[in-house]
Amino acid sequence: MIDKITITGIIGFGYHGVFEHERREGQTFLVDLEVVTNFESAISSDDVRDTVNYAELAEIAHAAITGEPVNLIEKLANQIASDCLEIAGVTAVTVTVHKPQAPIAVPFGNVSVSRSLP
Repeated sequence: MIDKITITGIIGFGYHGVFEHERREGQTFLVDLEVVTNFESAISSDDVRDTVNYAELAEIAHAAITGEPVNLIEKLANQIASDCLEIAGVTAVTVTVHKPQAPIAVPFGNVSVSRSLP
């Protein structure tokens, strides 16, 4: 059995990008997380201490968005995924980073990258 926690649309303002204006002006980023875990202990105990705290997952993503700038959202996605795997009970994670204001010369709705670990 595979149990998952999903959080979508974690929003933060960051300064990631390869262009100087992205680093100077910043922009909004959104992150979606899908974490694989096991709910059996939490189901038996009905105690939050026996599951993965989804607020902690959201805080990890938000801290990465608003934290130290990186050039590529691929690197940002990997950083968030690696940090989420450090939480007890997380066995796998997929992180999607959305950059809706990416410097693309044609009309578009969104650009995103996804990283799954392990």
